[in-house]
Amino acid sequence: MTSSPLHHSLDYIELVVTDVEASKSFFGDAFGWSFNDYGPGYAGIVSPRGDGNEAGGLMLADEPRPVGGPLVLLYSEDLDATKAAIEKAGGTILQEPYAFPGGRRLHFADPTGTELGVWSTQ
Repeated sequence: MTSSPLHHSLDYIELVVTDVEASKSFFGDAFGWSFNDYGPGYAGIVSPRGDGNEAGGLMLADEPRPVGGPLVLLYSEDLDATKAAIEKAGGTILQEPYAFPGGRRLHFADPTGTELGVWSTQ
């Protein structure tokens, strides 16, 4: 049985960030994420499914992953509202929403320069 994507969800992925606290603030404000702290160099991303698991983590590094690495995509039920939340939380839209087979998507950078994408079926 195939499950539907969960709004703003990840399975498990580590995002390399240059400032864990700034990234926690951004992702908390933009997407409502919460975290488990494991010291100054790592914060686990609490799964939005409410099952007590983690969906990923924020890992401290001297610089973000280089361009050309894997692109993490989040799912949104409302891409335009998500774009506004990203901007309000201090993110930068790198690629405005565009159509692709299956829906629409955009690319953004968090305040530490990590690039992600968001897609929607509408």
